[in-house]
Amino acid sequence: MSDIQLKNIVKSYDGIHPVIDDFNLNIKDGEFVVLLGPSGCGKSTLLRIIAGLEEIDSGKVYLGEKDITKEEPKDRNIAMVFQNYALYPHMTVYDNISIGLQLRKIPKKEIDDAVANVAKVLNIEELLKRKPRQLSGGQMQRVALARAMIRQPKVFLMDEPLSNLDSKLRIKTREEILRLYQDLGTTTIYVTHDQVEAMTMATRIVIMNQGKIMQKGSPDELYFNPKNRFVASFIGTPQMNLVDLTLNHGHYHFANLQGKVSGEIESIVLGFRPEHVKLLPPQGTNDFTINLVEHLGSEKIITLKKDQVEIKAKTPPHGPWKRMEKCAIEIDDQYFYLFDPITEERI
Repeated sequence: MSDIQLKNIVKSYDGIHPVIDDFNLNIKDGEFVVLLGPSGCGKSTLLRIIAGLEEIDSGKVYLGEKDITKEEPKDRNIAMVFQNYALYPHMTVYDNISIGLQLRKIPKKEIDDAVANVAKVLNIEELLKRKPRQLSGGQMQRVALARAMIRQPKVFLMDEPLSNLDSKLRIKTREEILRLYQDLGTTTIYVTHDQVEAMTMATRIVIMNQGKIMQKGSPDELYFNPKNRFVASFIGTPQMNLVDLTLNHGHYHFANLQGKVSGEIESIVLGFRPEHVKLLPPQGTNDFTINLVEHLGSEKIITLKKDQVEIKAKTPPHGPWKRMEKCAIEIDDQYFYLFDPITEERI
């Protein structure tokens, strides 16, 4: 079994402020789990803990039924792909891929066969005699993947492997990694701060902030059922519109939405996504002003403002709306969210 269990993990670099704070997570055999969160939230540190590259203050790490907390990285049967590829510049691609097998004194014929196999899978057969300086960023990333694959590990760890690539190459390499996962079915833990990567690749996403789990679930669960304001605002491009509303005897009203909230709170935060905003001809009262129109080819992103409230809407590409025009809005009443302004939890 290649499931990973993290139990009560605590990690601090200064002994006072935890980078990882009482962290618990079970990753099932064969899952593609993405750790998603802002820079500094602890996701790369957590990956290094699983790999054995960071010691922990307390807690346990299990691979299957085996406690690997104290095991050396080389004994964990876990392969890690780094952000900077970590290739040896003086070695050929062949040697970079096979270095681990060479150090284990594997017979050359077996090494040749193994290298040929992974090179074919990743379409880098013609690169085996080159040095890293002769490769593009995408080619270097595939070499790094090949070096991880050749070990036939129980778990792949990937630390922002696409962050150094341009946008076109990032999409292509993302597809290659996803295809590789679907072919091999190896348990994969992938770190990124890019929500598009997370949404398109993961079987399950774990959203982190300040060393803690904010929410975990499938991409659809996190997008359509956020538990708190942080998750709601982190998932989605553009991010969810969040509007502070003062309650009137528990009642709220914004555009076409209205309702009542129980309890003693005096205000709420209303959340709704740009794609759930419909623009209408101006109605004379409560109209918004169009401040910005962004043309994205397949759609437009329109920024609207009224008093101190600014929101965004997604519209079809050939809509008639122009900057400085007035318009009314209508929000899809199936897709809106209410959050407590103090706890930031969903109401």
